[in-house]
Amino acid sequence: MSERKISQSLKSALELGPVAVFFIAYIILKDRMFSFGGVEYQGFIVVTAGFVPLILLSTAILWRISGRLSKMQVITAILVVAFGGMSVMFNDPKFIKMKPTVLYLAFGGVLAFGLLQGRSYLKYVMEEIAPLTDVGWMILTKRVTLLFLGLAALNELVWRTQSEEVWVYFKTFGLIALIVAFFISQGSLFSRYSMENGDNTSD
Repeated sequence: MSERKISQSLKSALELGPVAVFFIAYIILKDRMFSFGGVEYQGFIVVTAGFVPLILLSTAILWRISGRLSKMQVITAILVVAFGGMSVMFNDPKFIKMKPTVLYLAFGGVLAFGLLQGRSYLKYVMEEIAPLTDVGWMILTKRVTLLFLGLAALNELVWRTQSEEVWVYFKTFGLIALIVAFFISQGSLFSRYSMENGDNTSD
């Protein structure tokens, strides 16, 4: 299937919509218990059971409309199915809570592997929206690698030490806010190592 243009608003709705639905459903059902086949399930598990097909549906629609999926979108969908499925199967919320940890460790590990080879895999993902010099890409990749590893550690800390509700708020808003804040803080790097400036000096 050939790649097609898709509006940023529709792309964002398909990517963030399932997360928003998950959050709203959790707020409504978090204190309820449900019985299926003689087994009691917390509201969190029921919401997770609905989130898995929803993320698959939104991913399929995005692929159908745009003609392509990024590696991050594919990996995210696979991990949601795997860890969400285990949470439902074993009636244990810890699996879906571990999903961000595994996701960020995977991304951080891939970027670190590329750095060991003297390559920036981040460049292949972001090159069209952030044209940087090779030096700039290497510096940004190092920082993003540390960001992902830090987010993985932070997710582990939050879900293991805080309440389920705190983790849901952290997952829905905290992680996104931290990533946005990180890239905003890199403004000077984007300016200094822009292809337009051609500055290849290293930090």
